[in-house]
Amino acid sequence: MGIETEVNVFVNGVLHYFDTMVQQVAECGTPFLALGSMPEVSDYTGVIRISGKREGVVYFTASRNMLSVMLMRMQETDMGHENLCDLVGEIANTLSGNARRDFGHQFQISVPAVLHGRNAAMEHPADTRPIVIPILWRTHRARLVVCLNN
Repeated sequence: MGIETEVNVFVNGVLHYFDTMVQQVAECGTPFLALGSMPEVSDYTGVIRISGKREGVVYFTASRNMLSVMLMRMQETDMGHENLCDLVGEIANTLSGNARRDFGHQFQISVPAVLHGRNAAMEHPADTRPIVIPILWRTHRARLVVCLNN
């Protein structure tokens, strides 16, 4: 299984989350390599760490605004910090579950972690190049970052 196939597992997981939980289609923008600097994180970030066949991190990062609108679409009235953390953690957990299902024992996947703030320190293994996949939903933009070694 190549890196492109692996990246698609994560992309499809995010898009499926919007289809089923938010009940609106999200689109994948044009993926690009983050060269020379770490990809920017937004207000809330859900992270999973991966080891085994490949090492690295995968994370979904979105603005407070986008996550609040997603909660509204899900009939949630509490837009507080805890619910925003829960939502981005749930998205990361969905990514984790899809990876476990599709990759099996080749990968060990951590319990999702949630980071808050645009200054959150993301650590990537030195021998990786982050692939940034823009996620477009309504007027909002989020990013899925897949950073796995070869």
